[in-house]
Amino acid sequence: MLIIAGSLRVEPEARDGYLADCAEVIAQARGTAGCLDFLLAADPLEPGRIHVYERWESAEQLAAFRGSGPSDPQGAKILDADVQRYLISGVEAP
Repeated sequence: MLIIAGSLRVEPEARDGYLADCAEVIAQARGTAGCLDFLLAADPLEPGRIHVYERWESAEQLAAFRGSGPSDPQGAKILDADVQRYLISGVEAP
């Protein structure tokens, strides 16, 4: 299992539009084999920050979905990104 997590930065006034434009991608991801969770969410305190959280069964399934990443118009709106891939070797109840 792997988790993709971190944050993106966009212009504060563009955040809501950016997230609305991502709704179709989120729905596609959630319907893809191997996707356990996929979320882009507005930070409640920082107006230009978007949280990224994805959970996948395997790197191969993630790669099959990913393709080339954000569309050019989406990618152009991202001012900064700090997103990492975490490889998970075990899962336990909290």
